[in-house]
Amino acid sequence: MKILTFLSMMNMMLSLNLTAQEKLEIPLWPNGAPTNAGETVDPVPTLTIYQAPGDKPTDTAVLICPGGGYQHLAMDHEGHQIAQWLNSMGISAFILKYRIGTWEGKKNNHPIPLLDAQRGIRTIRARANEWKINPERIGILGFSAGGHLASTVGTHFDSGQPDSPDKIERVSSRPNFMVLIYPVISLKTKYVHRGSRKALLGENADMTLVENLSNETQVTSMTPPAFLIHTSEDTAVPSENSILFYLALHEAGVPAEMHIYARGKHGFGLAPNDPVLSTWPEHCKRWLQVQGFLPK
Repeated sequence: MKILTFLSMMNMMLSLNLTAQEKLEIPLWPNGAPTNAGETVDPVPTLTIYQAPGDKPTDTAVLICPGGGYQHLAMDHEGHQIAQWLNSMGISAFILKYRIGTWEGKKNNHPIPLLDAQRGIRTIRARANEWKINPERIGILGFSAGGHLASTVGTHFDSGQPDSPDKIERVSSRPNFMVLIYPVISLKTKYVHRGSRKALLGENADMTLVENLSNETQVTSMTPPAFLIHTSEDTAVPSENSILFYLALHEAGVPAEMHIYARGKHGFGLAPNDPVLSTWPEHCKRWLQVQGFLPK
């Protein structure tokens, strides 16, 4: 009997693993992505869809932007693991594989990642009925440089092009909320993550772009609500990035919540092995409930 129970458990675990691996990945730009003047890693940006499980779905969705300094993408602990956590709350998750530069900072990759992320929000919104999503409950979540990308989408959105032949381009790129985990925010202060700035804007960055993409300077009353997590021990992307963004949101009257933990290095993801830092997902869940994006 014990052997049968063990085999049953193993089969269940195998089934869960297979389910996690067989998520649908779709091209972000089926007719070809807009390009820039240089090469990019992986010219086919995609969305990997983790639709909320049928037993406890909500109508909320989140676009996930993994970090990696605009040089690579941390698709596991800042992508697939996060999608599974969101699914556990009944949230449909969409992992964004966005294009990143390969020329060691010699050229300007902007606005390619931003176009991909905006397209991700538009795609989810345009196909909301198909995926059983409320088009006014679409958030964006980003880690590190992915947090910079997410905060850029939250401060550089548009209402769409109503006369576009592409129905996806007709809808708004504004997320309804942001979740920013140890995000890069400022590209102009002493707290900048220079690797991210170099990979995004090149060796000799245009200072107009530096100002425009220092997202603490771009907050308005229309910026969506934000939840921020950082640690005081983060030396790669100092917590002042989150603090500057929080202060800008607060001054603009935008709902925001920020948690700065004493301990924890950069890149902790869900921090499953840290009994203190691993409390951030529960704080985030409660914030989403308070903001009305999850049932209480």
